[in-house]
Amino acid sequence: MSKALNAVLFVVAMLAGRATPQPVDHSPIDEAMYVPIGGLEQWVTINGTDRGHPVVLVLHGGPGSAQSAIADSLYPDWDRDFTLVQWDQRDAGRTFIKNGEAVEPTLTVERMSADGIEVAEFLREHLQKDKIILTGGSWGAVLGVRMAHARPDLFHAYVGLAQPTSWERVVAASYARVREIAEAKGDGPALAALNAVGPPPWDSLDEFQSFRAVLQPYQAELTTAPNPSFALASEYAAEVQQNGERIRAFALRYTWGLLQTVDLTALTDFELPIFLIHGEVDLTIPPQAARAYFETIRAPRKEFYLVPGTGHNPSAPEIEKLREVLLSEVRPLATR
Repeated sequence: MSKALNAVLFVVAMLAGRATPQPVDHSPIDEAMYVPIGGLEQWVTINGTDRGHPVVLVLHGGPGSAQSAIADSLYPDWDRDFTLVQWDQRDAGRTFIKNGEAVEPTLTVERMSADGIEVAEFLREHLQKDKIILTGGSWGAVLGVRMAHARPDLFHAYVGLAQPTSWERVVAASYARVREIAEAKGDGPALAALNAVGPPPWDSLDEFQSFRAVLQPYQAELTTAPNPSFALASEYAAEVQQNGERIRAFALRYTWGLLQTVDLTALTDFELPIFLIHGEVDLTIPPQAARAYFETIRAPRKEFYLVPGTGHNPSAPEIEKLREVLLSEVRPLATR
């Protein structure tokens, strides 16, 4: 056999070896760590009973409302089917506790979406996955749409809850719906408050909060679905309680300006499946606003689900609907 032929056969053998699938690791995983993301140490937790399961990255809402301290009870037994990842964004949870108020100048939709993409890239390498599953609610759904649109190569699918569109369209729809309820009830004090603040756009956080003071009692009245059960994990409890007021005060300072920059309406062409789940009686983001955005989306597949009796905050039935969609519609797509 010639040396040239030997060399060819050696290269072929090497390539064939590289193409051989690696054995899947089915060991459990329970990790909590700071990961360098966007120039900061950001907190990430990873939990599952089988590393071979599809990975779900959960984008929390708020802004500033990390779920890592309550995830075990909010998503009970989900680790039997998925590896669940919680990420405390730069304004939330242990990431904020570690880095402090100095993060405020960096709190932009663009920077935080880029953070999310870095987290996804880290997970893909760390957990040896080709792609992961992406889900987020409310503020998390702002980041989720941007991430799914920018980097479809990272994700099997995107599932959004309480999906925003743009700040302008959301508050206009919210004001109109709340006024409609007040007029139907003949609620004089509520109508007087709505007339005093006037329709959006508003110039200040105070005006927005005056409107929210009318919205919230109506939302409580309309919401009939039970709340999910959750409790603080013991390792987080003291930290959350000690820093809760600090985090809330910080969020109050920056949230107004940040939310006004939200506009997803130009993001309509997606290269991955899109599933949206929405509360049927959500007054903060009325379902017709989310549905109008959904109708503009072009994707390989898309579905829109309404959850009866559910407002803006996730209910127990909405959490269960999320799990159902992930299991029946998304998990079959997550082959690796």
